[in-house]
Amino acid sequence: MRIVVCSDSHNNFRKLHQMAEQREDTHLFLHLGDGERDWDDLASLYPQKKFLFVRGNCDWGSVAKSEDLVVCEGKRIFFTHGHLYGVKGGTERLLERAVELKADICCFGHTHVPLSVYQDGVYLLNPGSIALPRTGQPTYAVIDITQAGIAIHHVTLR
Repeated sequence: MRIVVCSDSHNNFRKLHQMAEQREDTHLFLHLGDGERDWDDLASLYPQKKFLFVRGNCDWGSVAKSEDLVVCEGKRIFFTHGHLYGVKGGTERLLERAVELKADICCFGHTHVPLSVYQDGVYLLNPGSIALPRTGQPTYAVIDITQAGIAIHHVTLR
């Protein structure tokens, strides 16, 4: 199963659409906040795909969840924007929550900086920002879940 994870699109529909066009092989798209309106528009263009979203600190007036958990191929994926866990100061609180939820993968945004580490039995993944990267080019992440295991990589938006 292939999952695309993005965050912090900040009303840049063009880049979200560009990402989706590059990833026609994707089963599930996750957005980690700060771009709800554009995410809804993108989802309407691909009714055959599954799109999930959590609200970020810039999604004013959103009624979306601040965190969610989805199970894919038996792997538990916890996802949140990250601001409620203070991720700009470290991932300790976020990791505690992921372990509490027995997550295999924990996805978060907010920092606009890509990250992929394995810690305490959990893959911590920040896809960076698809619209306003703090380091280099716009990025998103791809998670492949296969019988051989979990593979995660960052992709630079072309």
